[in-house]
Amino acid sequence: MSPLDAAWQQLISTLHASGRKAALAITGGGSGAVGELLRVPGGSRLLIEAQVPYDERALATFLGFVPAQAGSSDTAIAMARTARARAARLVPAAPDLVGLGATAALVSDRPRRGEHRFHIAFANAAGIAHCTCVLAKGRRDRAAEEDLVARAIVLRLARACGIAAPSPQSLLDADEQYAEAVEAPGAAGDTIDRLLAGELDRVTVQPDGQIMLSAPPPFVLFPGSFNPMHEGHVSLARVAEELRQQPLAFEISVTNVDKPPLAGETVRHRVAQFAWKSPVELTRAPTFLEKSRLFPSTTFVIGADTAERLVAPKYYGDDELRMHGALEEVANSGNSFLVAVRIDTVGRVRALSDIPVPRRYADLFTEIPEHRFRVDTSSSEIRARGHAVANS
Repeated sequence: MSPLDAAWQQLISTLHASGRKAALAITGGGSGAVGELLRVPGGSRLLIEAQVPYDERALATFLGFVPAQAGSSDTAIAMARTARARAARLVPAAPDLVGLGATAALVSDRPRRGEHRFHIAFANAAGIAHCTCVLAKGRRDRAAEEDLVARAIVLRLARACGIAAPSPQSLLDADEQYAEAVEAPGAAGDTIDRLLAGELDRVTVQPDGQIMLSAPPPFVLFPGSFNPMHEGHVSLARVAEELRQQPLAFEISVTNVDKPPLAGETVRHRVAQFAWKSPVELTRAPTFLEKSRLFPSTTFVIGADTAERLVAPKYYGDDELRMHGALEEVANSGNSFLVAVRIDTVGRVRALSDIPVPRRYADLFTEIPEHRFRVDTSSSEIRARGHAVANS
């Protein structure tokens, strides 16, 4: 055994003895890290599970949403968070859980136009840390790139477990790019728990994970469950920002009119989809009347199906006076609605022009033209496909 091999095995032995429990998720390259960890005795003390969601459908099922780009820091962070959440479900009594996510774009059997790169993120009690490496294209074959990424994953896992280990940069040549970033730790979990407990009515999660309790109300707000977030949501948000010429935030209500409140783990999982992308407002406001009280003068982005419910007495307990009272208060709060076309349950395209909006409230609603936005995919369809794939 060479001194280098002996030092490497000693590092992994130290990792096994760290007292931490870890779950790994790896896609695109670097799965050899699992073999590296298990080649040294004692791996069961460290590893809870290791997954390789390689196919895009497997990755979407693992994350609970379709990532905008598989090979990105955002996706590695989401994988790390999901891995840690799974670890918490599998070993709820473990005190020091680590989730690690890694995604890579390496040498392929087809010409790769983009960079050869990898992203590794870990989530532990201290927060989130991630790194990005850009490799010199053509310098290594697939096997060499795989070995490099696998070793980089082990080194990052060691850091996540509190072990002094070299940086993955030590594996690179001097002309190759490497960058690290750390999400500032905070009381995000505690704040979300306070929201769920009813101590707070509104929490703002910034794209970098910062939590704010009194952020200025957004100009444009896109409410939804985002289970999962998909490209249709992203496209609609972009169009709404263009039409209003103002930045947009998303909103998730942790309470629902006719469903149980969301669990804390579910809220954190859905918020993770927006990391480094957009602010998210978390509220206890399931109705638009309640939302208007939290966000006066804000424009809400909704689908035609939601607009139809807003002006239908049956959704107010068949009380027309109650409906008028709610709409009057929303109007007096300076709120308005941007309405996108939707496909109904029988496949018809439904637009604002198809909805009998009372004339006195017509100014509340503005239609988003179909040529500006129409996406027929829904979150429920994506969930159904994910379940079908998982059960096939």
